[in-house]
Amino acid sequence: MSTRPIPPEGLDEMVTAYAETTQAVLELGITCRPDDFDLPTQCPGWTVKDQISHVVGLESVLAGGPSDDVTVPDHPWLRHDTGRFMEQAVEARRSRTGHEVVQELAHVLPRRLRALRDPELTLDSEVPDLLGGHGTLGEQLPRRIIDIWCHEQDLREALDRPGNLDSTAAAAFVAAVLNALPRRAARAGLEPGTSVIIECTGPVLAREGVRITRTSDGSLRGEPLFSGQAHVDETDDSTGELIVVPPGSMTTIRLTTEALTRRGAGRVAAADLRYAVEGDEDIAARVLDALTITP
Repeated sequence: MSTRPIPPEGLDEMVTAYAETTQAVLELGITCRPDDFDLPTQCPGWTVKDQISHVVGLESVLAGGPSDDVTVPDHPWLRHDTGRFMEQAVEARRSRTGHEVVQELAHVLPRRLRALRDPELTLDSEVPDLLGGHGTLGEQLPRRIIDIWCHEQDLREALDRPGNLDSTAAAAFVAAVLNALPRRAARAGLEPGTSVIIECTGPVLAREGVRITRTSDGSLRGEPLFSGQAHVDETDDSTGELIVVPPGSMTTIRLTTEALTRRGAGRVAAADLRYAVEGDEDIAARVLDALTITP
């Protein structure tokens, strides 16, 4: 998969992408009017202030602060334990004003950047994770970049202040969505032999494709089309016959960076997206329905 701009790869590039998107969240918060903090966002149950609370809560823990160990009510938008865990930072800050939460982020971000710019750090360095364990910085930092950029876009949509759709953090989120395409497409119930290509038309330019095959145990698998490996027809284990790609089985979906990432974040239903299809409309809709990478 080729992506322009290229997602951040080295530690310096990742730290820069992290700094840019987190600073954007901070600047959006600083310029909010008091009533802006109460605006709803596309993230169910969360306001503008809640989005910032989520970001600052997790970054505070990663900066060495205490976890927000609070009781979370059974909000209707909570569907699993991960959601309940993420809600803790939001719940802990509900009594604070939006500007107080923004000021907390203004104090946390410099601490995080000083730690991330430690010359002794490498992508292999072991760092504490959000659940009290440890992992490598190379595993953690890309996740923080795409998470914060996703919430930056939540804020921008609610405040009607679009931007940063051409950043390296945006490229990282696009890459994460398209990297998930083979796994997600395999869950869409497509017939073996079906091929689907997604083209992200910009500002981030990217292209990925998948071909559905059947494994020896009968389950479906998504095989990347542009992996550089040769593709051959599959054999039906029960009959010994080749599963040949039928005519018209190629479907191409074209959509903007905003549409692809909002769908990948689960913020906009496939039925509400604007996109173009060359091929089978039903296949396109089923793939987009499955194409969500957030919990």
